[in-house]
Amino acid sequence: MLIPASSTEYLHVPVTAPAGVDLTSAPVRIAVVSHRDNPSDTEWKTAVWDDGEAVLLIGPDSTLELARGDYQVWVSVDPPGAENITRRAGHLGIT
Repeated sequence: MLIPASSTEYLHVPVTAPAGVDLTSAPVRIAVVSHRDNPSDTEWKTAVWDDGEAVLLIGPDSTLELARGDYQVWVSVDPPGAENITRRAGHLGIT
């Protein structure tokens, strides 16, 4: 995804749940980082569910304002049970 630095919009991260698992009540977080390492605790932002996608408002006057550059997008879901699933979800370019 490529968006201008002046845009404030929702970043959508599709999340596919296993058959029969409802994730809508599971906590979900998104991290947008400029490095290749796993995100640190302070880089995670609380996201919300929207029709099977984790969404986070990014851009000026939002929770996460990003400078021009290339970023890795991560998603973390904490479903019921022992698992806490974290995955790199894609690339985000800010122009």
